[in-house]
Amino acid sequence: MPDIRLPEGVGFHADDNAGGVARALASTVADVLASRLEQAPRASLVVSGGSTPLPFFKALSDADLDWSRVDVVLADERWVPEGDPASNTTLVRNNLLVGRAAKARYLALKQPGEILDQGLEAVRQALSVLVLPVDVVILGMGNDGHTASLFPDAPELPEAMDKFNTGLVAAMTPESQPQPRVTLTRAVLAQARFTALHLKGEDKLDTLRRACSALDDVFAMPVRAFLKPGLEVFWSP
Repeated sequence: MPDIRLPEGVGFHADDNAGGVARALASTVADVLASRLEQAPRASLVVSGGSTPLPFFKALSDADLDWSRVDVVLADERWVPEGDPASNTTLVRNNLLVGRAAKARYLALKQPGEILDQGLEAVRQALSVLVLPVDVVILGMGNDGHTASLFPDAPELPEAMDKFNTGLVAAMTPESQPQPRVTLTRAVLAQARFTALHLKGEDKLDTLRRACSALDDVFAMPVRAFLKPGLEVFWSP
C-alpha cells in the first residue's frame, strides 16, 4: 500500500498492474449501474478522457448490463470536432461505446458551433434528459490539481466551482490549454451517487498527496472539492 494519508471516508484501491485496477474499477461501476437499473428506469455514467481510462473503458464495455437504459456523458470535452485527435468523444466512441456498451445513449458535450459560446445552449438541451443526481462519476486528475475541465487558471473557475450554481455545464478557457472546453459543473459532479478518482503514475500520487495537505483551498487544486467521504480512489504505478 502506498504511503498516503487520505481524508477520512475516502477509499483507496491499488494494484501494481494498471489492467488490474481498470478491471476492479469496471467491476465496481458495473455493480453500481446494475443496482441502479433495478431501482430506476435509467442509470447514468459520467466518464473522463485521456489515456488512463482506456483499459477501464474496454473492461466496462463488456459488462453484462442493459446498456440501452444507460446514459453516458463526458465530465468535460474540448471544443473540437468529433474525429479531431483531441476529441474525448472520439475516444469514448472508439473504446467504451463498443460491444455490449454500444447500446448506451451517449449525450455529447460537443454540439454544432465553431465558437463555444454559440454551442453552449445546444449542450444544455442535449443534457436536458439527464436525470440528476447522476449515478456514477469517474474523474481523472492533472498534476496541476484540475479535474474535469475545472482548471486552476481558468477565469471561469469561480462560477463553475460555485456549490450553489445550478447550471449543468460551464464554458472554460484556461490559459494553459490550447482549446476552449466545456465541463460539467462542480455541483453536478459532486452530487453523484458514486464517485471514483482513477489515477496512474507516481506523479499523480504525489499530486494527490499535495491535494490532501490543504483541502480547503479548492481553487488552487479543484480536485480537492471531491476528496470527501464516499470517494473511491483507484491507483496503479
